[in-house]
Amino acid sequence: MTDETHITGSDQLKDDPLAALSWLIDMGVDEAIGEETTDWFAHKDAPTSIASAHAAIKSGAPQVDIPKRRQAPTAPVQSAARAVSSSDNLVEDARKLASQCESIEDLVATLEKFEGCPLSRTATNLSFIDGNLNADILIIDESPGREEDLQGKPLVGRAGQLLDKMVGHIGLSRQNESPKDAVLVSNLVFWRPPGNRKPTDSETMMCVPFINKLIEITSPKVIVCLGAMTAQRLTGQTLGIQRLRGRWFDYQLGDNNIPVLCSLRPSFLLNQPAQKMLAWQDLINLKLKLLELK
Repeated sequence: MTDETHITGSDQLKDDPLAALSWLIDMGVDEAIGEETTDWFAHKDAPTSIASAHAAIKSGAPQVDIPKRRQAPTAPVQSAARAVSSSDNLVEDARKLASQCESIEDLVATLEKFEGCPLSRTATNLSFIDGNLNADILIIDESPGREEDLQGKPLVGRAGQLLDKMVGHIGLSRQNESPKDAVLVSNLVFWRPPGNRKPTDSETMMCVPFINKLIEITSPKVIVCLGAMTAQRLTGQTLGIQRLRGRWFDYQLGDNNIPVLCSLRPSFLLNQPAQKMLAWQDLINLKLKLLELK
């Protein structure tokens, strides 16, 4: 591409706001950040998802006016207290719903209808599990990214492809039929946070009951937690991932303890390639544990 072509393309986007917005969405931009926050759920014409927004743009639909910022509540302390109470109630609802599930099919059907986590209203798809349901190893990442959101499967983007290569080096795969050589992958949070931001504490807590139920139903021999948030939620630890990685903890399932290994997220490794050496040490540690459990 010449400089002249680049300038011409930029001018075209500049003169056509709809084309510019469409280009931004194609590039993966899914959240506009301004000086003032906007409650899109309060706006009757707001698109329900990025996919519907994209479709509206391509069809030439008129632009949606951004609603004015609503006035701050007059009693912020009471509002905060009500929000905490509401969050606690939603977590309790999640526990009750998860406890009623007896199979993976029940979990998926329940999560498809679950509206307790606000992320389910902004995501395109549920991104829950992928791999062998009978696998000895359950790998849990933090949250879906753009590709995971579009495909409705965890760890299928660049980070997921890196993970597949990593576990492949120790003889493991999601496609393997033998449980001892297979992995099942999931997320701590099942819906993509807007802009790939970090999930909030309340968002993760609403999903934890379903992860606990997934572990109960599949009963893996080993769990691998990727990233600090996943490790902290499943082990009860508060340390950062650099101090947790490579260490073993126990996840109590009834009268049994499932070994839990903490490691680095593949998305982190893509940005910090030098840390792959530590991830490789964790994989060796995992392989030794699997040999020990045979």
